[in-house]
Amino acid sequence: MATTLPTKIEIRGARVHNLKNIDVDIPLHQFVAISGLSGSGKSSLAMGILYEEGSRRYLEALSTYTRRRIKLGAQADVTSVKHIPSALALKQRPAVPSERATVGTMSELFNIIRLIFSRLGSPVCPNGHRLEPSLEIAQAMARDGFQMGQLTCPECGVKFNAFSAEDFAFNSDGACPKCQGTGKVRQLDESKLIGDDSLTLEEGAVASWHLPGRNFMPSVAAHAGVRTDVPYRDLTDQEKDFVLNGPQKKYKMDFVSGTGRVFHDFNALYENAHAAVLESAKSSQSERAQKRISEFFHYSTCPVCHGTRLKPELLTQLAGGLNIAQVSDLTLGDLTDWQQKVLATLPADMHQVATSLFKEFEDDLRPLLELGLDYLTIARNGNTLSTGELQRIQLARTLRTQTTGVLYVLDEPSIGLHPDNVSGLLKIFRELVDQGNSLVVVDHNVDIIQAADWILEVGPGSGAEGGQLIAQGTPQDVADNPHSKIGPYLNGTAHLLARTIAPTPASDQISFDVADYFNLKDLQTRLPVNQLSAVTGFSGAGKTSLILDSLVPAIQRQIKGQPLPAQVKALTSPVKEVVSVDASPVGKTQRSTVATYTSIMDNLRRLFAAQPLAKEKHYTPSYFSYNNKQGACPNCGGAGVVTLDIQFLPDMQQVCPVCHGERYNQAVQAVKWHGYSIVDLLQLDIPQALAVFKDVPKIHRELQLLKEVGLSYLHLGESTPSLSGGEAQRLKLVKHLNHNQSTTLFVFDEPTIGLHPLDVKTLVNVMQQLLDRGATIITITHDLNLIVNADHVLDLGPRGGAKGGQIVAQGRPQDLIRQSQGLTSQYLADYWRRFN
Repeated sequence: MATTLPTKIEIRGARVHNLKNIDVDIPLHQFVAISGLSGSGKSSLAMGILYEEGSRRYLEALSTYTRRRIKLGAQADVTSVKHIPSALALKQRPAVPSERATVGTMSELFNIIRLIFSRLGSPVCPNGHRLEPSLEIAQAMARDGFQMGQLTCPECGVKFNAFSAEDFAFNSDGACPKCQGTGKVRQLDESKLIGDDSLTLEEGAVASWHLPGRNFMPSVAAHAGVRTDVPYRDLTDQEKDFVLNGPQKKYKMDFVSGTGRVFHDFNALYENAHAAVLESAKSSQSERAQKRISEFFHYSTCPVCHGTRLKPELLTQLAGGLNIAQVSDLTLGDLTDWQQKVLATLPADMHQVATSLFKEFEDDLRPLLELGLDYLTIARNGNTLSTGELQRIQLARTLRTQTTGVLYVLDEPSIGLHPDNVSGLLKIFRELVDQGNSLVVVDHNVDIIQAADWILEVGPGSGAEGGQLIAQGTPQDVADNPHSKIGPYLNGTAHLLARTIAPTPASDQISFDVADYFNLKDLQTRLPVNQLSAVTGFSGAGKTSLILDSLVPAIQRQIKGQPLPAQVKALTSPVKEVVSVDASPVGKTQRSTVATYTSIMDNLRRLFAAQPLAKEKHYTPSYFSYNNKQGACPNCGGAGVVTLDIQFLPDMQQVCPVCHGERYNQAVQAVKWHGYSIVDLLQLDIPQALAVFKDVPKIHRELQLLKEVGLSYLHLGESTPSLSGGEAQRLKLVKHLNHNQSTTLFVFDEPTIGLHPLDVKTLVNVMQQLLDRGATIITITHDLNLIVNADHVLDLGPRGGAKGGQIVAQGRPQDLIRQSQGLTSQYLADYWRRFN
C-alpha cells in the first residue's frame, strides 16, 4: 500500500505568551521565514512551540537515565502539534565561550588539524633528525596497543614515541605546563593594591581590603600597632610593609560588626593587601566577585609557550613546512593553501590517507568560508567573537552531520552579518533543506525573507496587539497582501527615511588617530558631533577595534585625565561622558522586570508604604518588594514559580500554587492604592499604566518614555532577560531621555538586533530625541535601514581580517549611494534604488 507522508506541521490552538489560540500549518522540507514586529509573537511560535515541542518529544523517547541528565523543556501551551520532526535551534544569544575555546575547537577544525599533524606530519627524533612523512608513521600513529606511535629513526636508530593527536590538544595532554593551556599567565598588579595613598586606612586606602569579607582589616591592623588615622603615604616603611606583606596571623580583639553587634575576644585573621586578593581569588565563586578580583591582576603572554598554549616540544613536528602553532595563526581563508602544501610534501602511497583526512577538513571549512568567516584565525579566542560570529560557527557545524528529517529553528541568524554574506547564508539554508530537513528562520532581513519558500507573518502589533497570523504564503503572496507589515519592504513601496538628515557636516568633530592595532594601520578618523554616524564594513573589518576598543576607552581616559590607550596617538573631543549601549540582556534573573530596571518599582513601593493600611501595620517600602522576605510569597520566595524534583523525571517548573505567580504574600496584597494592589499594577501594560498614573508625575514620566522608545506592549512586571537585543537597548536608553546630553557620546553596537524594519524607524526616532538633546551618536551596524538614516557613514574594509582595517568610504549616505565605493556602498545603493 502506498503511504502518504505528511507535508506540513499542524499547530492547533497555540497560546504561548501572546499567541491568541492560533491555528497554523508550516510546510515541511521547505525554508520558512517568520516575520513580525518586535514582541508580536514570532519567537513564541518558533522557539516556544516548534523548538520546545520538537526537542521535548525527541528527548521523551530516550531512556529515563538519559533524560535525567538533559534539560527537558516544558510542554508548550498548545492544543495539538502534529507531524513535528525532532528539532535543533540556534538562539539569538549563544553562550559566551570560555577562555579555553578557540575558533578551531568550536568549529572542530582543530581536531582534524591535530589528526593531520599526527598522521601526515614530519616528526623529529630525540637526536634532532627529522623524519619525512611516510605511510609507516601514519600506520604507527593509528596502531592500537603498547607500541602505538613508536618510530625508529632511520639515521641514528633511536626508538621514540611520536606525538599523537591527543598530544596536540592544549585542553588535554598537550597543555603548556606554565599556563595550563590558556596561553596567558596572571600576575598580581601591585600598583592596584593601594587605591589612593592620600586616604587613611580607615578611609579605605587599601583597595584590596574592599573585597568581600575584608572590610575589618583596618581594625586588625590598628590592633597590631599600625596607625589607621593618618594618610597611607605618611606611614612608616615598617607600617607599610605590614599592610602589604604582614604575616597571616590571628589577633584576639573586640570586633564591632556592621550591624553594631560587639564580639568580645574575637579571633580575627589578618590578611595583608596581597593575601586579600590571592585568598579571595581562591575562595570566591560568584561571577561578580571574580570580576572585581580580576581588576587586581594583569595578564601577559605565557613566557614558556609564547601564547601557543602548547608544550614547546610539540612545535618541532611540521606539516606542510609549518608547526601546529603557525597553522593555528593562519586565517580560515589561508587554510586551503596550507592544505596544498601538505599534499605536496607527501609520497604517493600516502595520498589515500591524506584524501580521507582532508575530505573531512574541507567539509568543515567550506561552510565557514561561505558564511564570510574567512578572516578569523584558528587560534582566535572564542570569547572575543561577536554574537553573529558565534552563531555562524554554530550554523556551520550543523552541516557536518548531514542530517535528514530534522527541524532547524534559527533565531536572527543575520546578526552581525554584512549584506555581502547573506548570499552565503542562504546557500547554507538551501543545503539544509536539500539534505531533507525543514528550516524555520525568524529574521527581519528583507533579503532573507524574500528568499524563503514560505512566509508566516505574526502581528499586527506587539504584545497584546500581536499574536495573530496576519499574512502567509509565498513572498509574492505576502508582498501583495494589504495587511502585511513586511509587504511594502518586499514590493518596494516602503519609505526608508525616518528623519531629516543633516544637510552639511557638523562644524565640531571628534578626531582621533589609531596607529597599529590588530588590522588597523594609521587611521585618521573624524566623526561629527551632535549627528548620527554609522560605522559600517565587512565582518572583521575593524569596526569594534576602532570604536569600542580604541575611541571609547580613549575618551573615558581623557575624561579621567589618564594616558590614552597605547594604540590611540591623538584625540580631540568635546565629549565629557560616554554611554555604551549594547544588546546584552537587561538583568540576569527572572526577578528583573521592567519596573525594577526603571525607577517605577521604587516609586511604587514608596507609594504603597504611604497608604493608611501600610502605616497602620508599619509596612516600610521594603515590604513591597518581592525580593525581601517581608513582601515575598513564603512558598516561592518571590520567584512566582516553584521547581519540582520528580525523581526519575526531569525537574519541572510550575506556577507557585500559593501566590499563583503573583510573587507577593496576601498581607502585602491587601494594601490598596485607588483600588489596585501592587500585583494589579505590575500586570498593566504601558498604555494602561499611563491612564492609571496620570496624576503621579514621577511614574507617569517614566511610562511616557517607555512609550516613546516603542515599548508600549511591555507589562510593568515583564521579565527583562527575555527581551530581544533591540528591546534591551531601547530599555537602557529610557534613563537618558530626560536630560541634556550636549556633551554625551552614545555608542550603539548592532542596535537593530531583533528589530523589524518598522521597529528600526522607531529606534531612529529615539535616536533623534537624543540628538535633539545635544547628544552625539555612533552606531556600529550592518542594517541598511539604519545606515540610510545616518548623517555620516564611515565604511571600513575592503574585506575582513588582514584585508580590512582601511577607510574605504565616508560621507553622507546619499554621497555613498552616488559614488558606490566599497561593498557597503554598493549594497546601500542597490537597496535605495529598490524603493526610489
